[in-house]
Amino acid sequence: MAYLAPIHRPSSVRHAIKLSFLAPDSDDLILAKANRLEIWSPNPQQPDQLSLQHSKTLYGKVTLFHKLRPATSQTDHLFVGTDRYHYFTLSWDPEHKELRTEKAYADIAEKAARDSQTGDRIHIDPSSRFMSLECHEGVVNILPITHAGKGKRKAADNEIGELQGPVPVRIPELFARSTCFVHKRQAGTRLANPEFAVLWEDSTNRVRLIVRELEFQPSLRPQDEPPTAELEKGRDAQGEVELGASHLIPLPPPMYGLLVVGETRISYVDEWNYQVTNTQPLDSATVFVAWCAVDEQRYVLADDYGTLYLLFVQQNSEGEYAGHALDVLGETSRANTLVYLDAGRIFVGSHQGDSQIIQIKEGGFEVVQTFSNIAPILDFTVMDMGNRSADAVVNEFSSGQARIVTGSGAYKDGSLRSVRSGVGLEDVGSIGEMGAPVTGIFSLRSSARSRYADALVVSFVNSTRVFRFEADGQVEEVERLGGLEMGEATLFAGNLPSGRLVQVTPSAVSLTDAEDGTASGSWRPPTGSSITAVAAEDDKVLVSLGGAALVVLDLAGGGSVRVQARREFPGSEQASCIALSKSVPDTCVVGFWEDGEVAFLSLSDLRLIVVTTVAENAEDLGVPRSLLIAKILPDAPSTLFVGLADGNVVTYSVESPRDPFTARKSIVLGTQQPNFALLPRGDGVLENVFATCEHPSLIYGSEGRMVYSAVTAETAQGICSFDSEAYPGAIAIASADGELKLAVVDEERTTHVQTLPVHETVRRIAYSAELKAFGLGTIRRTLEKGVEEVSSRFRLVDEVAFQELHSFHLKEDELVESCIRCQLDDGSGTGETAERFVVGTAFLDDDAAAAGDGKGQVRGRLLVFEVTEERRLKVITELSLRGACRCLGICAGRIVAALVKTVVIYAFEYQTPSTPFLVKKAAYRTATAPIDLAITGSTIAVTDLMKSVSLLQYTPGRAGAPDSLGEIARHFETLWGTAVANVAENTYLASDAEGNLVVLQHDINGYSDEDKRRLRPVSEMLLGEMVNRIRPITVQPSPNALVIPRAFLATVEGGVYLFCLIAPGHQDTLMRLQTLLAERVVSPGHVPFAKWRGFRSQVRDAGEEGPTRFVDGELVERFLDGSQEVQEEVAGELGRSVEEVRGWVEGLRRIH
Repeated sequence: MAYLAPIHRPSSVRHAIKLSFLAPDSDDLILAKANRLEIWSPNPQQPDQLSLQHSKTLYGKVTLFHKLRPATSQTDHLFVGTDRYHYFTLSWDPEHKELRTEKAYADIAEKAARDSQTGDRIHIDPSSRFMSLECHEGVVNILPITHAGKGKRKAADNEIGELQGPVPVRIPELFARSTCFVHKRQAGTRLANPEFAVLWEDSTNRVRLIVRELEFQPSLRPQDEPPTAELEKGRDAQGEVELGASHLIPLPPPMYGLLVVGETRISYVDEWNYQVTNTQPLDSATVFVAWCAVDEQRYVLADDYGTLYLLFVQQNSEGEYAGHALDVLGETSRANTLVYLDAGRIFVGSHQGDSQIIQIKEGGFEVVQTFSNIAPILDFTVMDMGNRSADAVVNEFSSGQARIVTGSGAYKDGSLRSVRSGVGLEDVGSIGEMGAPVTGIFSLRSSARSRYADALVVSFVNSTRVFRFEADGQVEEVERLGGLEMGEATLFAGNLPSGRLVQVTPSAVSLTDAEDGTASGSWRPPTGSSITAVAAEDDKVLVSLGGAALVVLDLAGGGSVRVQARREFPGSEQASCIALSKSVPDTCVVGFWEDGEVAFLSLSDLRLIVVTTVAENAEDLGVPRSLLIAKILPDAPSTLFVGLADGNVVTYSVESPRDPFTARKSIVLGTQQPNFALLPRGDGVLENVFATCEHPSLIYGSEGRMVYSAVTAETAQGICSFDSEAYPGAIAIASADGELKLAVVDEERTTHVQTLPVHETVRRIAYSAELKAFGLGTIRRTLEKGVEEVSSRFRLVDEVAFQELHSFHLKEDELVESCIRCQLDDGSGTGETAERFVVGTAFLDDDAAAAGDGKGQVRGRLLVFEVTEERRLKVITELSLRGACRCLGICAGRIVAALVKTVVIYAFEYQTPSTPFLVKKAAYRTATAPIDLAITGSTIAVTDLMKSVSLLQYTPGRAGAPDSLGEIARHFETLWGTAVANVAENTYLASDAEGNLVVLQHDINGYSDEDKRRLRPVSEMLLGEMVNRIRPITVQPSPNALVIPRAFLATVEGGVYLFCLIAPGHQDTLMRLQTLLAERVVSPGHVPFAKWRGFRSQVRDAGEEGPTRFVDGELVERFLDGSQEVQEEVAGELGRSVEEVRGWVEGLRRIH
């Protein structure tokens, strides 16, 4: 029994449209992201940007969009088509804030026709009488549009009538590259038949243009016989159409005619004889992929290399076509769709890069908004920041410690993306730019009677500023507050229990009255020393004098400052950081530079209680730079947080002041020291910790465990709690650029993505926790003087900073196909192993290289790299291959290479201690071509290009016998495999190119040999997105968990999913819950859930049965969004209470 939940929803934008959807006068942009619709509208605060208004999941992947405006509607309707051949029109219901299905069409697929090889297309003719729909080669579906009560007059602008049923029309042009309706001159009152232009490629690969006349005959007896439509009459264009022609642009009146856009030129086709004329060559050849109209004369075109062009159509004095000119605007993401918004703004929707909104300006454009996109994910790896061993149990993704690093995008849009669970910050107010770097911020109560913080102290390098807040949120800067010193930096400011103000500056500790500002006491360090660090708790203050001395000050003496203890440290034992906490009264915590030690000292006399060295290994010596003790979990000891200079955070459970260093754990937050801020929780007992560094994190307790959640405050420099009357529960944040603002931490955890541009296709990723580095196989594509050049290299990148350490360039026309990290013999003869990267390559051309052995041509290479002490790549051996190396793995210490048609086992051996080489030990010939490997022990699962999954058994040779590699089981079904992974003992998860997921089980205890040789499908479901990579994980599940996480999946559309196995006691319950919800959740277009999620391939369609023993987590989690009535119905059918079912679903949501 399988369970699938989305971690990151698809982000690729292939279709977009602008229309007035939410209101008659609104300008909305609707995006299609796989099977999800998003509605974006202008942001009132930033009119040049858009904000998300609504999103909705469809039961089908969107393949086409068009807008309609029925005469009876004040808003536009949206016509949607999906890959399951469901078509429907949607409108907006303003009362319920939901999509409403206006009309849905049954499956109009042509069972005998082949799917369109160039994408689905939709058009409405200029007279608004017909819609054309192209989903299959050689078939055009004509949908007549009726205008009730309008006779035969032409419809008004933007006015569309009601759509009628489709009429399929066959045309002989099979491979159509582009189509459009042609604008025609009006002769008399009778409307001429529409004309339909088809740019197509014939059987001799010649590109031709034909214009066909649409003849439609309505039915005289609609109940008995359907209407008819014909596209028989047609005229071929006169003149040569270039081989690279790809798009038709119909020109509106008064120009008329067509533009044919090709790779080397743009041509004009006149409206009378369809003569190809006025052909103008481009400055350099390119491949155009999208276009949109700005107005009647200007069009924006995008090419395959991310360049944007402005096409200007010139007119003569009579308004007719007189020529055209093409200018370069600049570079964007590679566009899949272009939508003109308004006032020179264009939306660039991209599949392989971030989508953007650009503003055209004189001489080019600027990007005004970016929509993050991690598609297509070619490869990914799981990087556990909280566990540094390579094969240990991975933390749950929801903990924030497990990070998914993806190779996303293609070519110049290629990037690494860090996907991590975290919480967001909602800005509630901005105080503005401070004009200088902020060194610290502190919240105060300006009056002893005040219950809320109403003042913010902001410290700079050599000055202090104070901001006062009124109850209504008004803020003003004040020159004085309670006698605070403004001419120095403030190291600490706060209120004592008595209400007095305490301020610590480098030169003094001062006590002042909050009301009248009179000074009641102070203490100054000895001459020649200054205060460099401070820790305060209640009426105790601990100060560090340059790390050479510690002084404990008691402020409880009625306004005086008394020295309670003082201790000097020799030069070799200076303090690096200090902390006080109410959790360990009469005790302080001190970090030392020497040996990276942390000690607990008695606050009464600063004598040592206990000490420990933070670093586990001497070579990983880390210096403590920040300390904090917080009560994170109920019914558990407080936690000591130690921030090290190298970016690590070490935590200890403080059982008592004499036993404070138990349950040591470590997590990497960055490369710079993290600084901690304590944030009290609403209950007044537990606390959260905010860690600021390159990867800011909020540390809090949830379900008995400590959670590190990424926070959207990448530039935070300082932070403090600011629970004011106007902004309850807020925090104040000072950014690195000097901006000061107030924010509220979101209660709900979401997925956060960080982008690290690479500008090359990141085709393969291998992560080495031991080397603390990534191995990246990248591909670079450039266009030089119309010639496309492709190069590839293997790069070593640091795990935290993502800086390139070294790269190895491959040969000309050689591309990276696969790479892994592994442990191989280090050649010492002692059996010790060393971390290595193994890379498999392929050559583009047959003549790219000659074989070294003279037996044939080299099709690829196998390279083994070591990483030197200087963190550089060094090839220690290589092997020429007669086939491309598609994927790699390790089995019993030997390298498994999947070549074209063959799986080969190589041994890594040494002739001398410094000269290793690869020896072929065994081979197995697959059915077609291996695509992916999953290795468990000596069993190798191979997913084949066409023949699904087979299991191979590797047996090392004994007593002189050779090694053997043979098949022990296979899945006897046609499946175009893309990835496979072992998710449990003898259980495998496989994906195919048509978006299906199949769980296969090997019955090793079968009754017959035939049963043992068969991989039996136990769960099936259509995901709807092609999975590129499956990475198995081993997670320690929480007690009483309904599901057990087993793998992450990444798709072409940018989706990341968590695959789980359902715990045995909950399988029936979750299946019944899914069935009950599927009956009650209505999808746009009224598409049945079973039809959407049922397994579907070219061989078999289980759309009527639905998913088999597979639970869709997205549907199950919608239980929480249902009405109380629906929740009660479902819970009643299950025989459970609503609270119990809600608790289950909330638990399922929390795992991702």
